[in-house]
Amino acid sequence: MKRLLISALIAGLPGMAMADAKADEIAKLKAQLEALQSQMQQLQKAVDQATAAKTTDTAEDGNAELKQRVAGMEMKVDKLTNDANEGPIAGLSVTGYIDPTYIYNRTGKSAGFQFVNHSGSYGYANSTFGDVYLDIKKTFGVGPMAPSAEISIMPNRGSGNTLLDGGGKNGIINTAIINYPISDTTQLVAGLMNSFGGYEYQLSTQMNTITHGLLYDFSDPGSYVGAGFNWSHGSWATKFMIANEQYRTTPNSAMDSNGQTRSNNTPTVTGRVDYTLTSNWDVGGSANVGRQALYAHQDANGNADGTFGFQGGSSNPYSNYYFGELDATYTGTDSVYNAELDYGRQKNAAWNGGDAVWWGFSLMAHQKWTSETFGRMGATLRYDYLNNSKNGGGGGGIALDAASGIDSVNGFGVPNSCLLNSSANGTDCNGVNRQSLTAALLFYPSDQLTLKMEYRHDWANGDVFQRTDGSYRKSNDVFAAQAVYSF
Repeated sequence: MKRLLISALIAGLPGMAMADAKADEIAKLKAQLEALQSQMQQLQKAVDQATAAKTTDTAEDGNAELKQRVAGMEMKVDKLTNDANEGPIAGLSVTGYIDPTYIYNRTGKSAGFQFVNHSGSYGYANSTFGDVYLDIKKTFGVGPMAPSAEISIMPNRGSGNTLLDGGGKNGIINTAIINYPISDTTQLVAGLMNSFGGYEYQLSTQMNTITHGLLYDFSDPGSYVGAGFNWSHGSWATKFMIANEQYRTTPNSAMDSNGQTRSNNTPTVTGRVDYTLTSNWDVGGSANVGRQALYAHQDANGNADGTFGFQGGSSNPYSNYYFGELDATYTGTDSVYNAELDYGRQKNAAWNGGDAVWWGFSLMAHQKWTSETFGRMGATLRYDYLNNSKNGGGGGGIALDAASGIDSVNGFGVPNSCLLNSSANGTDCNGVNRQSLTAALLFYPSDQLTLKMEYRHDWANGDVFQRTDGSYRKSNDVFAAQAVYSF
Protein backbone atom coordinates (compact mmCIF):
# COMPACT_ATOMS: atom_id res chain seq x y z
CA MET A 1 0.00 0.00 0.00
CA LYS A 2 2.77 2.27 0.92
CA ARG A 3 4.55 1.44 -2.28
CA LEU A 4 1.49 2.25 -4.33
CA LEU A 5 1.18 5.70 -2.80
CA ILE A 6 4.81 6.54 -3.33
CA SER A 7 4.57 5.34 -6.94
CA ALA A 8 1.50 7.51 -7.57
CA LEU A 9 3.15 10.57 -6.09
CA ILE A 10 6.24 10.11 -8.19
CA ALA A 11 4.06 9.73 -11.28
CA GLY A 12 2.21 13.03 -10.56
CA LEU A 13 5.26 15.24 -10.06
CA PRO A 14 5.66 16.16 -13.77
CA GLY A 15 1.99 17.29 -13.95
CA MET A 16 2.36 19.51 -10.93
CA ALA A 17 5.47 21.05 -12.37
CA MET A 18 3.60 21.81 -15.58
CA ALA A 19 0.73 23.36 -13.62
CA ASP A 20 3.09 25.69 -11.74
CA ALA A 21 4.72 26.73 -15.00
CA LYS A 22 1.32 27.59 -16.54
CA ALA A 23 0.36 29.63 -13.47
CA ASP A 24 3.56 31.65 -13.71
CA GLU A 25 2.91 32.29 -17.40
CA ILE A 26 -0.65 33.45 -16.74
CA ALA A 27 0.57 35.77 -14.02
CA LYS A 28 3.08 37.29 -16.39
CA LEU A 29 0.44 37.77 -19.12
CA LYS A 30 -1.88 39.36 -16.58
CA ALA A 31 0.83 41.75 -15.49
CA GLN A 32 1.55 42.65 -19.12
CA LEU A 33 -2.20 43.26 -19.76
CA GLU A 34 -2.48 45.51 -16.74
CA ALA A 35 0.55 47.47 -17.90
CA LEU A 36 -0.96 47.78 -21.39
CA GLN A 37 -4.28 48.99 -19.94
CA SER A 38 -2.45 51.56 -17.84
CA GLN A 39 -0.60 52.81 -20.94
CA MET A 40 -3.91 52.97 -22.88
CA GLN A 41 -5.52 55.00 -20.12
CA GLN A 42 -2.60 57.42 -20.04
CA LEU A 43 -2.69 57.70 -23.84
CA GLN A 44 -6.48 58.39 -23.84
CA LYS A 45 -6.00 61.00 -21.13
CA ALA A 46 -3.30 62.66 -23.20
CA VAL A 47 -5.56 62.58 -26.30
CA ASP A 48 -8.45 64.12 -24.33
CA GLN A 49 -6.23 66.86 -22.98
CA ALA A 50 -4.86 67.60 -26.45
CA THR A 51 -8.39 67.75 -27.94
CA ALA A 52 -9.59 70.04 -25.17
CA ALA A 53 -6.61 72.33 -25.65
CA LYS A 54 -7.20 72.46 -29.42
CA THR A 55 -10.91 73.23 -28.93
CA THR A 56 -10.04 76.01 -26.51
CA ASP A 57 -7.51 77.49 -28.92
CA THR A 58 -10.07 77.34 -31.80
CA ALA A 59 -12.74 78.98 -29.66
CA GLU A 60 -10.35 81.66 -28.60
CA ASP A 61 -9.36 82.26 -32.22
CA GLY A 62 -13.06 82.45 -33.21
CA ASN A 63 -13.84 84.82 -30.35
CA ALA A 64 -10.92 87.01 -31.31
CA GLU A 65 -12.11 87.19 -34.93
CA LEU A 66 -15.67 87.96 -33.82
CA LYS A 67 -14.43 90.65 -31.48
CA GLN A 68 -12.47 92.23 -34.33
CA ARG A 69 -15.53 92.24 -36.58
CA VAL A 70 -17.73 93.77 -33.85
CA ALA A 71 -15.11 96.42 -33.14
CA GLY A 72 -14.95 97.25 -36.84
CA MET A 73 -18.72 97.59 -37.03
CA GLU A 74 -18.76 99.77 -33.91
CA MET A 75 -16.20 102.06 -35.50
CA LYS A 76 -18.36 102.37 -38.62
CA VAL A 77 -21.47 103.10 -36.52
CA ASP A 78 -19.56 105.67 -34.50
CA LYS A 79 -18.40 107.36 -37.71
CA LEU A 80 -21.92 107.44 -39.17
CA THR A 81 -23.28 108.77 -35.88
CA ASN A 82 -20.59 111.41 -35.76
CA ASP A 83 -21.26 112.39 -39.38
CA ALA A 84 -24.99 112.56 -38.70
CA ASN A 85 -24.49 114.76 -35.65
CA GLU A 86 -21.47 116.81 -36.61
CA GLY A 87 -20.43 115.95 -40.18
CA PRO A 88 -21.49 117.46 -43.51
CA ILE A 89 -24.79 115.50 -43.60
CA ALA A 90 -25.78 116.46 -40.06
CA GLY A 91 -29.24 118.04 -40.05
CA LEU A 92 -29.69 117.50 -43.79
CA SER A 93 -33.08 116.46 -45.17
CA VAL A 94 -34.30 116.08 -48.74
CA THR A 95 -38.02 115.75 -49.41
CA GLY A 96 -40.25 116.37 -52.40
CA TYR A 97 -42.83 115.03 -54.81
CA ILE A 98 -43.68 114.44 -58.45
CA ASP A 99 -47.16 115.18 -59.79
CA PRO A 100 -47.81 114.20 -63.43
CA THR A 101 -51.09 115.82 -64.50
CA TYR A 102 -53.58 115.30 -67.31
CA ILE A 103 -55.40 118.46 -68.50
CA TYR A 104 -58.32 118.91 -70.89
CA ASN A 105 -59.07 122.52 -71.83
CA ARG A 106 -62.32 122.99 -73.75
CA THR A 107 -61.69 126.48 -75.13
CA GLY A 108 -58.17 125.69 -76.25
CA LYS A 109 -59.24 122.26 -77.55
CA SER A 110 -56.17 120.77 -75.96
CA ALA A 111 -55.78 117.56 -74.00
CA GLY A 112 -52.80 115.58 -72.74
CA PHE A 113 -50.36 115.01 -69.95
CA GLN A 114 -48.43 117.92 -68.53
CA PHE A 115 -45.27 116.92 -66.71
CA VAL A 116 -41.76 118.45 -66.57
CA ASN A 117 -42.44 120.24 -69.85
CA HIS A 118 -40.60 123.54 -69.80
CA SER A 119 -42.88 126.57 -69.91
CA GLY A 120 -42.36 130.18 -68.93
CA SER A 121 -46.06 131.08 -69.00
CA TYR A 122 -48.39 131.03 -66.01
CA GLY A 123 -52.15 130.55 -66.16
CA TYR A 124 -54.88 128.94 -64.12
CA ALA A 125 -54.74 125.82 -66.34
CA ASN A 126 -50.93 125.88 -66.42
CA SER A 127 -49.67 126.93 -63.00
CA THR A 128 -47.63 125.05 -60.36
CA PHE A 129 -48.71 121.47 -61.15
CA GLY A 130 -47.02 118.94 -63.44
CA ASP A 131 -43.47 119.25 -62.17
CA VAL A 132 -40.78 117.78 -59.91
CA TYR A 133 -40.38 119.44 -56.52
CA LEU A 134 -37.38 119.08 -54.19
CA ASP A 135 -36.96 120.67 -50.77
CA ILE A 136 -33.40 120.64 -49.41
CA LYS A 137 -32.98 121.76 -45.79
CA LYS A 138 -29.84 121.95 -43.66
CA THR A 139 -30.19 122.56 -39.91
CA PHE A 140 -27.07 123.59 -38.01
CA GLY A 141 -27.55 121.98 -34.60
CA VAL A 142 -30.60 120.77 -32.70
CA GLY A 143 -33.43 122.42 -30.84
CA PRO A 144 -35.39 125.63 -31.39
CA MET A 145 -32.24 127.77 -31.49
CA ALA A 146 -30.66 125.91 -34.41
CA PRO A 147 -30.26 128.04 -37.58
CA SER A 148 -31.25 126.55 -40.93
CA ALA A 149 -31.05 127.14 -44.67
CA GLU A 150 -33.77 125.79 -46.97
CA ILE A 151 -33.93 125.71 -50.77
CA SER A 152 -36.83 124.44 -52.87
CA ILE A 153 -36.37 123.52 -56.52
CA MET A 154 -39.15 123.43 -59.10
CA PRO A 155 -37.53 123.53 -62.56
CA ASN A 156 -40.52 124.03 -64.84
CA ARG A 157 -43.39 125.48 -62.79
CA GLY A 158 -41.66 127.32 -59.95
CA SER A 159 -41.31 131.04 -59.43
CA GLY A 160 -37.80 131.03 -60.89
CA ASN A 161 -39.08 129.94 -64.29
CA THR A 162 -42.56 131.43 -64.57
CA LEU A 163 -42.67 134.64 -62.53
CA LEU A 164 -39.32 135.99 -61.32
CA ASP A 165 -38.00 139.00 -63.24
CA GLY A 166 -40.72 138.73 -65.88
CA GLY A 167 -40.84 134.93 -66.25
CA GLY A 168 -39.25 132.58 -68.73
CA LYS A 169 -35.77 132.96 -67.18
CA ASN A 170 -35.17 129.20 -66.91
CA GLY A 171 -34.51 129.48 -63.18
CA ILE A 172 -34.94 126.29 -61.17
CA ILE A 173 -34.97 127.94 -57.72
CA ASN A 174 -38.47 128.32 -56.32
CA THR A 175 -37.61 129.55 -52.81
CA ALA A 176 -34.37 130.00 -50.84
CA ILE A 177 -34.64 131.00 -47.16
CA ILE A 178 -32.23 131.53 -44.27
CA ASN A 179 -33.76 131.13 -40.79
CA TYR A 180 -31.75 132.38 -37.80
CA PRO A 181 -33.44 132.14 -34.36
CA ILE A 182 -32.59 134.84 -31.84
CA SER A 183 -34.96 133.50 -29.16
CA ASP A 184 -37.49 130.73 -28.64
CA THR A 185 -40.17 132.95 -30.18
CA THR A 186 -38.36 135.07 -32.78
CA GLN A 187 -36.46 134.14 -35.93
CA LEU A 188 -34.73 136.35 -38.47
CA VAL A 189 -35.44 135.33 -42.08
CA ALA A 190 -33.97 136.38 -45.41
CA GLY A 191 -34.02 135.25 -49.03
CA LEU A 192 -36.60 134.39 -51.68
CA MET A 193 -39.96 133.37 -50.25
CA ASN A 194 -43.63 133.17 -51.14
CA SER A 195 -45.95 135.96 -50.05
CA PHE A 196 -48.02 135.75 -46.87
CA GLY A 197 -51.40 136.24 -48.53
CA GLY A 198 -54.35 133.86 -48.55
CA TYR A 199 -55.22 130.39 -47.31
CA GLU A 200 -53.91 128.46 -50.32
CA TYR A 201 -50.53 126.72 -50.53
CA GLN A 202 -48.31 126.46 -53.57
CA LEU A 203 -47.45 122.75 -53.34
CA SER A 204 -49.60 119.96 -54.79
CA THR A 205 -49.11 117.86 -51.64
CA GLN A 206 -50.81 120.58 -49.58
CA MET A 207 -53.71 121.23 -51.97
CA ASN A 208 -57.13 119.60 -51.93
CA THR A 209 -57.61 120.51 -55.59
CA ILE A 210 -55.42 120.41 -58.69
CA THR A 211 -55.73 124.01 -59.92
CA HIS A 212 -55.40 127.09 -57.73
CA GLY A 213 -58.23 129.52 -57.04
CA LEU A 214 -58.74 132.86 -58.73
CA LEU A 215 -57.45 134.79 -55.72
CA TYR A 216 -54.21 132.78 -55.49
CA ASP A 217 -53.49 133.13 -59.21
CA PHE A 218 -54.63 136.70 -59.93
CA SER A 219 -55.12 138.65 -56.69
CA ASP A 220 -52.65 137.64 -53.97
CA PRO A 221 -49.03 138.86 -54.27
CA GLY A 222 -46.40 136.39 -55.44
CA SER A 223 -42.76 135.85 -54.44
CA TYR A 224 -40.55 138.36 -52.67
CA VAL A 225 -36.81 138.75 -52.11
CA GLY A 226 -36.09 140.44 -48.81
CA ALA A 227 -35.49 140.09 -45.08
CA GLY A 228 -37.63 140.17 -41.97
CA PHE A 229 -38.66 138.18 -38.93
CA ASN A 230 -41.17 135.65 -37.66
CA TRP A 231 -42.58 135.98 -34.13
CA SER A 232 -44.96 133.75 -32.22
CA HIS A 233 -46.28 133.78 -28.68
CA GLY A 234 -49.25 131.86 -27.34
CA SER A 235 -52.13 132.18 -29.80
CA TRP A 236 -50.46 134.92 -31.84
CA ALA A 237 -48.09 134.59 -34.79
CA THR A 238 -46.60 137.41 -36.87
CA LYS A 239 -44.52 137.64 -40.03
CA PHE A 240 -42.87 140.80 -41.34
CA MET A 241 -40.60 141.51 -44.30
CA ILE A 242 -39.03 144.38 -46.23
CA ALA A 243 -38.42 143.37 -49.84
CA ASN A 244 -38.07 144.32 -53.48
CA GLU A 245 -41.24 144.64 -55.50
CA GLN A 246 -42.77 141.22 -56.09
CA TYR A 247 -41.07 138.87 -58.56
CA ARG A 248 -37.87 140.96 -58.62
CA THR A 249 -34.61 139.33 -57.49
CA THR A 250 -32.75 142.61 -58.14
CA PRO A 251 -33.88 146.25 -57.86
CA ASN A 252 -35.98 147.18 -60.87
CA SER A 253 -34.94 149.97 -63.21
CA ALA A 254 -36.40 151.53 -66.36
CA MET A 255 -35.57 154.28 -68.87
CA ASP A 256 -37.99 157.23 -69.01
CA SER A 257 -38.77 159.48 -71.98
CA ASN A 258 -35.90 161.78 -71.05
CA GLY A 259 -33.39 158.97 -71.34
CA GLN A 260 -32.87 158.83 -67.59
CA THR A 261 -32.69 155.50 -65.73
CA ARG A 262 -35.14 155.42 -62.88
CA SER A 263 -34.91 152.71 -60.23
CA ASN A 264 -37.57 151.49 -57.89
CA ASN A 265 -35.92 152.50 -54.63
CA THR A 266 -39.09 152.15 -52.59
CA PRO A 267 -39.14 148.84 -50.71
CA THR A 268 -42.26 146.77 -50.34
CA VAL A 269 -43.39 146.32 -46.75
CA THR A 270 -45.44 143.20 -46.12
CA GLY A 271 -46.66 141.40 -43.03
CA ARG A 272 -49.12 138.89 -41.68
CA VAL A 273 -50.86 138.29 -38.34
CA ASP A 274 -52.57 135.06 -37.27
CA TYR A 275 -54.63 134.34 -34.18
CA THR A 276 -55.55 130.80 -33.14
CA LEU A 277 -59.00 130.94 -31.60
CA THR A 278 -59.09 127.23 -30.74
CA SER A 279 -57.23 124.12 -31.82
CA ASN A 280 -59.55 124.10 -34.87
CA TRP A 281 -59.95 127.77 -35.76
CA ASP A 282 -57.35 130.13 -37.19
CA VAL A 283 -58.04 133.66 -38.41
CA GLY A 284 -55.47 135.91 -40.02
CA GLY A 285 -54.71 138.64 -42.46
CA SER A 286 -51.90 140.13 -44.49
CA ALA A 287 -51.06 143.44 -46.13
CA ASN A 288 -48.62 144.77 -48.74
CA VAL A 289 -47.60 148.37 -49.41
CA GLY A 290 -45.02 149.42 -51.99
CA ARG A 291 -44.46 150.46 -55.58
CA GLN A 292 -44.85 148.18 -58.58
CA ALA A 293 -43.64 148.47 -62.16
CA LEU A 294 -46.07 149.64 -64.85
CA TYR A 295 -46.26 148.35 -68.40
CA ALA A 296 -43.59 150.02 -70.58
CA HIS A 297 -45.57 151.64 -73.40
CA GLN A 298 -44.39 151.16 -77.00
CA ASP A 299 -44.71 153.27 -80.12
CA ALA A 300 -46.14 152.14 -83.46
CA ASN A 301 -42.86 150.42 -84.32
CA GLY A 302 -42.85 148.36 -81.15
CA ASN A 303 -40.15 150.35 -79.40
CA ALA A 304 -40.38 151.62 -75.83
CA ASP A 305 -41.26 155.33 -75.97
CA GLY A 306 -40.37 156.14 -72.36
CA THR A 307 -43.94 156.38 -71.12
CA PHE A 308 -45.71 153.88 -68.94
CA GLY A 309 -49.11 152.33 -68.47
CA PHE A 310 -51.21 150.65 -71.16
CA GLN A 311 -52.13 154.01 -72.66
CA GLY A 312 -48.76 155.67 -71.98
CA GLY A 313 -50.32 158.15 -69.57
CA SER A 314 -47.60 158.00 -66.90
CA SER A 315 -44.05 159.34 -67.02
CA ASN A 316 -43.08 157.29 -63.97
CA PRO A 317 -42.30 153.58 -64.50
CA TYR A 318 -43.58 152.72 -61.01
CA SER A 319 -46.79 153.40 -59.14
CA ASN A 320 -48.17 152.89 -55.65
CA TYR A 321 -49.44 149.40 -54.85
CA TYR A 322 -51.70 148.39 -51.98
CA PHE A 323 -53.11 145.01 -51.06
CA GLY A 324 -54.87 143.51 -48.06
CA GLU A 325 -56.71 140.29 -47.28
CA LEU A 326 -58.43 138.43 -44.45
CA ASP A 327 -58.73 134.66 -44.26
CA ALA A 328 -60.00 131.98 -41.90
CA THR A 329 -59.46 128.23 -41.66
CA TYR A 330 -61.38 125.60 -39.70
CA THR A 331 -59.68 122.20 -39.45
CA GLY A 332 -61.66 119.21 -38.19
CA THR A 333 -60.75 115.55 -37.88
CA ASP A 334 -61.72 114.81 -41.49
CA SER A 335 -62.71 118.24 -42.79
CA VAL A 336 -61.24 121.61 -43.74
CA TYR A 337 -63.14 124.85 -44.41
CA ASN A 338 -61.48 128.00 -45.83
CA ALA A 339 -62.62 131.54 -46.54
CA GLU A 340 -60.76 134.58 -47.90
CA LEU A 341 -61.57 138.20 -48.74
CA ASP A 342 -59.19 140.32 -50.89
CA TYR A 343 -58.81 143.95 -51.92
CA GLY A 344 -56.05 145.42 -54.09
CA ARG A 345 -55.25 148.68 -55.87
CA GLN A 346 -52.45 149.99 -58.10
CA LYS A 347 -52.27 153.51 -59.49
CA ASN A 348 -52.29 153.94 -63.31
CA ALA A 349 -52.21 150.15 -63.87
CA ALA A 350 -55.67 149.66 -65.44
CA TRP A 351 -56.34 149.29 -69.14
CA ASN A 352 -57.65 152.84 -69.67
CA GLY A 353 -54.77 154.40 -67.70
CA GLY A 354 -56.68 154.82 -64.45
CA ASP A 355 -56.19 152.94 -61.20
CA ALA A 356 -56.51 149.18 -61.31
CA VAL A 357 -58.84 147.92 -58.59
CA TRP A 358 -59.69 144.33 -57.80
CA TRP A 359 -61.55 142.63 -55.00
CA GLY A 360 -62.95 139.17 -54.44
CA PHE A 361 -63.59 136.26 -52.15
CA SER A 362 -63.06 132.52 -52.06
CA LEU A 363 -64.86 129.72 -50.18
CA MET A 364 -63.66 126.13 -50.03
CA ALA A 365 -64.83 122.97 -48.21
CA HIS A 366 -63.03 119.63 -48.09
CA GLN A 367 -64.28 116.39 -46.51
CA LYS A 368 -62.62 112.98 -46.08
CA TRP A 369 -64.19 109.59 -45.39
CA THR A 370 -63.56 105.85 -45.78
CA SER A 371 -65.52 103.79 -48.31
CA GLU A 372 -65.68 100.01 -48.57
CA THR A 373 -64.85 100.08 -52.29
CA PHE A 374 -62.17 102.77 -52.59
CA GLY A 375 -60.83 103.01 -49.07
CA ARG A 376 -59.76 106.44 -47.87
CA MET A 377 -61.04 109.25 -50.11
CA GLY A 378 -62.13 112.89 -50.08
CA ALA A 379 -64.08 115.56 -51.94
CA THR A 380 -63.55 119.31 -52.38
CA LEU A 381 -65.82 122.13 -53.52
CA ARG A 382 -64.52 125.67 -54.12
CA TYR A 383 -66.18 128.88 -55.33
CA ASP A 384 -64.19 131.99 -56.36
CA TYR A 385 -65.31 135.49 -57.32
CA LEU A 386 -62.99 138.28 -58.53
CA ASN A 387 -64.25 141.71 -59.50
CA ASN A 388 -61.94 143.48 -61.97
CA SER A 389 -64.32 145.78 -63.82
CA LYS A 390 -62.98 149.22 -62.86
CA ASN A 391 -61.21 151.16 -65.64
CA GLY A 392 -61.16 148.21 -68.02
CA GLY A 393 -59.42 145.79 -65.63
CA GLY A 394 -55.82 144.95 -64.84
CA GLY A 395 -53.56 145.04 -61.81
CA GLY A 396 -52.48 142.34 -59.38
CA GLY A 397 -51.50 139.16 -61.17
CA ILE A 398 -53.63 140.00 -64.23
CA ALA A 399 -51.52 140.42 -67.38
CA LEU A 400 -53.55 142.02 -70.19
CA ASP A 401 -52.50 141.97 -73.83
CA ALA A 402 -51.04 145.39 -74.62
CA ALA A 403 -52.86 145.58 -77.98
CA SER A 404 -56.35 144.39 -77.09
CA GLY A 405 -56.67 144.79 -73.33
CA ILE A 406 -57.74 141.13 -73.00
CA ASP A 407 -56.19 138.14 -71.29
CA SER A 408 -57.89 135.63 -73.57
CA VAL A 409 -56.39 132.56 -71.85
CA ASN A 410 -57.43 133.38 -68.28
CA GLY A 411 -60.52 135.44 -69.12
CA PHE A 412 -59.81 139.01 -67.94
CA GLY A 413 -59.93 142.50 -69.41
CA VAL A 414 -62.46 144.20 -71.64
CA PRO A 415 -65.05 142.02 -73.46
CA ASN A 416 -64.23 141.41 -77.09
CA SER A 417 -67.68 142.56 -78.17
CA CYS A 418 -67.19 145.92 -76.45
CA LEU A 419 -63.69 146.27 -77.90
CA LEU A 420 -64.99 145.74 -81.45
CA ASN A 421 -67.68 148.40 -81.01
CA SER A 422 -65.40 150.92 -79.32
CA SER A 423 -63.93 153.94 -81.08
CA ALA A 424 -61.34 154.37 -78.31
CA ASN A 425 -59.67 150.94 -78.39
CA GLY A 426 -61.82 149.72 -75.51
CA THR A 427 -60.76 152.41 -73.05
CA ASP A 428 -64.44 153.23 -72.61
CA CYS A 429 -65.25 149.60 -71.67
CA ASN A 430 -65.48 148.04 -68.25
CA GLY A 431 -63.43 145.01 -67.41
CA VAL A 432 -65.12 141.69 -66.72
CA ASN A 433 -65.91 140.12 -63.38
CA ARG A 434 -64.77 136.51 -63.06
CA GLN A 435 -66.14 133.49 -61.26
CA SER A 436 -65.16 129.84 -61.03
CA LEU A 437 -66.60 126.68 -59.51
CA THR A 438 -64.28 123.74 -58.85
CA ALA A 439 -65.17 120.20 -57.75
CA ALA A 440 -62.51 117.62 -56.96
CA LEU A 441 -62.46 113.97 -55.90
CA LEU A 442 -59.42 112.58 -54.11
CA PHE A 443 -58.19 109.05 -53.32
CA TYR A 444 -55.45 108.06 -50.87
CA PRO A 445 -54.11 104.57 -51.76
CA SER A 446 -51.11 105.08 -49.45
CA ASP A 447 -49.46 107.71 -47.28
CA GLN A 448 -47.21 108.71 -50.19
CA LEU A 449 -49.70 108.57 -53.09
CA THR A 450 -52.71 110.81 -53.71
CA LEU A 451 -54.90 110.58 -56.81
CA LYS A 452 -57.04 113.59 -57.79
CA MET A 453 -59.73 114.28 -60.36
CA GLU A 454 -61.12 117.76 -60.93
CA TYR A 455 -63.77 119.49 -62.98
CA ARG A 456 -63.67 123.28 -63.13
CA HIS A 457 -66.06 125.76 -64.75
CA ASP A 458 -64.93 129.39 -65.24
CA TRP A 459 -67.11 132.17 -66.50
CA ALA A 460 -67.18 135.98 -66.90
CA ASN A 461 -69.84 138.60 -67.59
CA GLY A 462 -68.30 139.28 -71.00
CA ASP A 463 -66.75 137.37 -73.92
CA VAL A 464 -63.07 137.14 -72.95
CA PHE A 465 -62.17 133.45 -73.49
CA GLN A 466 -60.74 132.95 -76.96
CA ARG A 467 -61.37 129.74 -78.87
CA THR A 468 -59.00 128.16 -81.38
CA ASP A 469 -61.06 129.54 -84.29
CA GLY A 470 -60.50 133.11 -83.05
CA SER A 471 -63.98 133.63 -81.65
CA TYR A 472 -64.68 134.59 -78.03
CA ARG A 473 -67.04 133.17 -75.45
CA LYS A 474 -67.94 133.88 -71.83
CA SER A 475 -66.94 130.60 -70.23
CA ASN A 476 -64.49 127.74 -70.26
CA ASP A 477 -64.29 124.22 -68.80
CA VAL A 478 -61.27 122.28 -67.61
CA PHE A 479 -60.99 118.63 -66.60
CA ALA A 480 -57.84 117.44 -64.83
CA ALA A 481 -56.45 114.26 -63.27
CA GLN A 482 -53.30 114.09 -61.19
CA ALA A 483 -51.12 111.61 -59.31
CA VAL A 484 -49.03 113.11 -56.49
CA TYR A 485 -46.27 110.90 -55.09
CA SER A 486 -44.33 112.36 -52.18
CA PHE A 487 -41.05 111.21 -50.73
